[in-house]
Amino acid sequence: MKALIVTRVSGFLPQFEANNVKILQEMGFEVHYAANFNTVVYGKDNHRLDGMGLTCHQIDFERSPFSPGVRKAYRQLKKLLEQENFDLIHCHMPMSGVVARLAAQAVRRKTGRRVPVLYTAHGLHFYEGAPWKNWIYYPVERYLSRFTDRLILINDEDYQRAQSFPVRGSVERIMGIGMRLDALQDSQKTDYTMGKTDAKVDLYERFGIPDNYGILISVGELTKRKNHIVMIDAMKELLDLPLVYVICGSGPWEDKLKEHVKEQGLENRVKFAGYVDEVPAMLRKADCFVFPSFQEGLPVAVMEAMAVGLPVIATRIRGITDLLEHTQGGYLVDDWEPENYAVKVRRMFSERGGKSETDRETRRGEMGRWNRRRVKDFALPVVERKMREIYQSVMEEINENTTDTDVNL
Repeated sequence: MKALIVTRVSGFLPQFEANNVKILQEMGFEVHYAANFNTVVYGKDNHRLDGMGLTCHQIDFERSPFSPGVRKAYRQLKKLLEQENFDLIHCHMPMSGVVARLAAQAVRRKTGRRVPVLYTAHGLHFYEGAPWKNWIYYPVERYLSRFTDRLILINDEDYQRAQSFPVRGSVERIMGIGMRLDALQDSQKTDYTMGKTDAKVDLYERFGIPDNYGILISVGELTKRKNHIVMIDAMKELLDLPLVYVICGSGPWEDKLKEHVKEQGLENRVKFAGYVDEVPAMLRKADCFVFPSFQEGLPVAVMEAMAVGLPVIATRIRGITDLLEHTQGGYLVDDWEPENYAVKVRRMFSERGGKSETDRETRRGEMGRWNRRRVKDFALPVVERKMREIYQSVMEEINENTTDTDVNL
């Protein structure tokens, strides 16, 4: 049997879907991967695909739905499906999800062969509070659900909305991509003392941070959507506190953000770490995780921060509210105003604990330990168990429908 995983960019699979590759291979599938290998978003190259046992196929996917290249990608993928006769197709990301389902349906009509198509939406474009232009994707997704045998969602808002879609198969909910908590165990934060300690020494020396300063940290692409600029502006309101903000990530907004920091005279308060390979180790050296993103599905960066044991300050949006409870694992901000982020940061570093002897030092300690408990609901074994159930049900349909020509339009 052969399975095809489809993503627009090649870095997506090793970043988020490596465990699904393993599951499929263990179930007897020969796994193929279709993506644009000239567009690497997660990481610097394609070396993380080495040794995964994949057969790779170049598809010239483009991000914009209005690009003339979309037709080319559709033809390339349709030809691939006709040539390889896959037994299962699992697509991800908005544009590759659209193209893959349209191409699979065209091949299904032509051949009468019922190949199950799965689509995992890592955060639908339309959501409560989304800009009106995002909702143009609603009728598109609703229409494509007719060609989707498993529509898989990773947060509760998307899952509830999809219940009304005319899905050909079923709507499923998984708890994200599955956090490898065992791997994060060695990086758990145990010292909630603000300032330079033995565990933090390299980070303090790298950026020239004064010994008595605390560290706020964010992880994410330097893009408009991740909205780092809000926290940068919040730092202007926090100059009386001994704090430095470290941003981990790279992206198209890097020069813009650095210029903004320079214009605001915040070079000593905001530091850019670039792309970080060992994120958990970096998180453990910080005192609080901040995440002012505009839009998320179920953010891995926040779950990593929770698993390490950091308190979190983030905007009250879909995906974040699936993870955090206000005042338990951190603070939720109701908007993207820098002043309101500054208020929550100030509160984070001024409140005392006191619920137990071990938590007397700060509320940050209490929140970090709450987050470590909470994130277990999103652990890899939980997600893997659900994905195995989904794939197993699909395999049963493969066996039942090998000769059935009903395309179920």
